[in-house]
Amino acid sequence: MKTLILYSSRDGQTKKIAYFIAQQLQQISPQKEVVIEKLEQKSAVDFQNISCVIIGASIRYGHFESKLYAFIQRYAAQLNQIPSAFFSVNLTARKAGKDSPETNVYTRKLLQKISWQPTYKAVFAGALYYPRYNFFDRIMIQFIMRLTGGETDTSKEIEYTDWGKVKEFAELIDGRKKNSGNLSSSQSS
Repeated sequence: MKTLILYSSRDGQTKKIAYFIAQQLQQISPQKEVVIEKLEQKSAVDFQNISCVIIGASIRYGHFESKLYAFIQRYAAQLNQIPSAFFSVNLTARKAGKDSPETNVYTRKLLQKISWQPTYKAVFAGALYYPRYNFFDRIMIQFIMRLTGGETDTSKEIEYTDWGKVKEFAELIDGRKKNSGNLSSSQSS
């Protein structure tokens, strides 16, 4: 049996978090087989040998990728039959009170809209990679950051991800940490 981690990442931070979770799961349980794939490249899933599915997705301009919704709609029944996890990654989560599945508006709306009920849920702050963005994204993200009191210096790259919180989420999924299934900032150090 294996754990399948699927990610949808625009600038690479969600992918980086997915690989970190895989590394943590393999350190916790070295015998565990973990497979990581890009969600947009996954056309079909055979749930026969999968014991857990973890899906991570980023948000850009307030939206998840449409392929995330299509995947969840297609496989909701199978996802609801096995342990599963969902994590979202966005810059809004850099702010206290916006970093849990209940308080992050984008994640809360997604979870209310879909029929899949992940066993475990989390929200992680992403990264700001101004120099890597194309002109349009750089200007738009700078504008949004100005409105929300964030970093506006376009020469900077800032990683807001709390790796301790990501590690706790992996421990929660593996069963080493017990709680309600949601990871919020009050549960992390």
